[in-house]
Amino acid sequence: MAVEVVTFGCRLNAFESELIRREAEGAGLTETIVVNSCAVTGEAVAQARQQIRKLKRARPEARIIVTGCAAQTEPATFAAMAEVDRVIGNDDKTRSEAWQAANGALKDGPRFGLDTEQKIAVADIMAVREMAPHLLDGYQSGLPRVFVQVQNGCDHRCTFCIIPYGRGNSRSVPVGAVVEQVRLLAERGHAEIVLTGVDLTSYGADLPSAPKLGTLVKKVLRHVPELQRLRISSIDQVEADRDLIDALATEPRLMPHLHLSLQAGDDLVLKRMKRRHCRADAIAFCEEVRRLRPDIALGADLIAGFPTETDDMFRRSLNLVEECGLTFLHVFPYSPRPGTPAARMPQVAGDVIRDRARRLRAAGEAALRRRLAVEIGAVRNVLIESPTQGRTEHFIPVSISGETPGTVRRLTMAAHDGARLTV
Repeated sequence: MAVEVVTFGCRLNAFESELIRREAEGAGLTETIVVNSCAVTGEAVAQARQQIRKLKRARPEARIIVTGCAAQTEPATFAAMAEVDRVIGNDDKTRSEAWQAANGALKDGPRFGLDTEQKIAVADIMAVREMAPHLLDGYQSGLPRVFVQVQNGCDHRCTFCIIPYGRGNSRSVPVGAVVEQVRLLAERGHAEIVLTGVDLTSYGADLPSAPKLGTLVKKVLRHVPELQRLRISSIDQVEADRDLIDALATEPRLMPHLHLSLQAGDDLVLKRMKRRHCRADAIAFCEEVRRLRPDIALGADLIAGFPTETDDMFRRSLNLVEECGLTFLHVFPYSPRPGTPAARMPQVAGDVIRDRARRLRAAGEAALRRRLAVEIGAVRNVLIESPTQGRTEHFIPVSISGETPGTVRRLTMAAHDGARLTV
């Protein structure tokens, strides 16, 4: 390919990488590698830097452009690397003008020895107030699951998080534009669509009449009856509105799977994180959605070793896996991010953080095995993702064979291997 995009981080980054490839190739870039970086942890930034060096050794003739959250928050860090030819800001990375400018600046080939400042094309992300809808016209018919970005940025300031400074303030795509994107993708044969964003449950606050995420979900389902499956990505459960809860309870096309931004299970840690919920809120939310949709599968983000976290505080987070009935865990060993309040708090020793992350992951693996055991004998609607794997409504992976990718098949679960179901 003329442009190779290497993606780090979240599903939203993965979606945007496809937009980046389209715009960069459309601008005429050739022999170019774009690194779409993540800033969620210090380790993520380090991994991006390591990958850049590796890519340059493998393809010394290629030009390397860095974008994404880490490029936005630390542009000079990447511009100082001899391997990097240009750094593009997070808001500009999906804009054709930015890639046309990059092509113009680099049309004579890699230019080593540029001053750091000359490489940087990063604007003030906090000045961005609106969000244009992005539709991937290049999505091929039959691709089973596609993403629609409905929101970007975050207005909250959790003490551990650098992402608002990489993504800017919250902004939303109008309801009508989202419905039209979903309709077009459904007409092209995509069986499942995922609504995605940085802080998805803040959707609509910046729009006229301030529609909530639940309003958007209901309108999509009402106005796109041909859509087979709708899924929502990670949410902050404290912001879940009544329409969203009602849709989970009453709309069979809204998949029974939520990934929650819990982060911790101890009230003092949550307060120091500047989260907006307490332990009891998290448990009550999980109990409510399970009462309304008994088969729902819940996942969560949890941070191990947040500053000042004691053994007892950690134990409350560990116990949350069972008390909330979680199936999928995304565990983050705490990593201090320069410029965040948490980086100035008393830190937990690295070996303790690693051990706590290991214990959380082990608890998550045990929880998944319990859920897999319950699924044996169940008949599920499985979205066939590839010749060898599909996923149930609950996002549980299923080993399959002999099925057509892009279809939804009703299959009986026969066994599991500890990580996935088999038919």
